[in-house]
Parts: sequence; C-alpha cells; structure tokens
Amino acid sequence: MSWVCYLLQCADNTLYCGITNNLDKRLAAHNSGEGAKYTRGRAPVKLHYRESCVDKSAALKREMEIKALSRAEKLALCGVT
Repeated sequence: MSWVCYLLQCADNTLYCGITNNLDKRLAAHNSGEGAKYTRGRAPVKLHYRESCVDKSAALKREMEIKALSRAEKLALCGVT
C-alpha cells in the first residue's frame, strides 16, 4: 500500500494538507463534503501538490513538516508564486 501526502487549495483560497493511501477517493470525499471537517465548507478543492511516501509513518512525518511551513513556503512547494 503506498501513501501520499497532499496539499489542496480550497475554494476560499486556503490550503489544506493531508495524507491518504487512495488519493482519488480522498479527493472525491473532500469535494462531496465528506472529507476532513476543515474542507467540508470550503469545496471545491483543487490538488496542488502530492508526494509519495514509503509508508504511513513517513507520510505523517511529511505532513507535519509541510504544516509547519509558512503559506508562502507551501505555495513555493507547489510551484505557485
């Protein structure tokens, strides 16, 4: 099972970082209002960045690293200026 750490841009222009082992299913959940509580009122969401991780532990660690970044650093990670 492969894990992914991802970064979304919500409809209100905020950013959301999460992990999953099924990105397509997770994106559908976020956009249908059944994903994370944070994204429920902020749909639709757009995938801006994803990074493959070797296991769930690595994905959680990377998620925490990304969440610690400033907004500008997160946007730079996505290649958005």
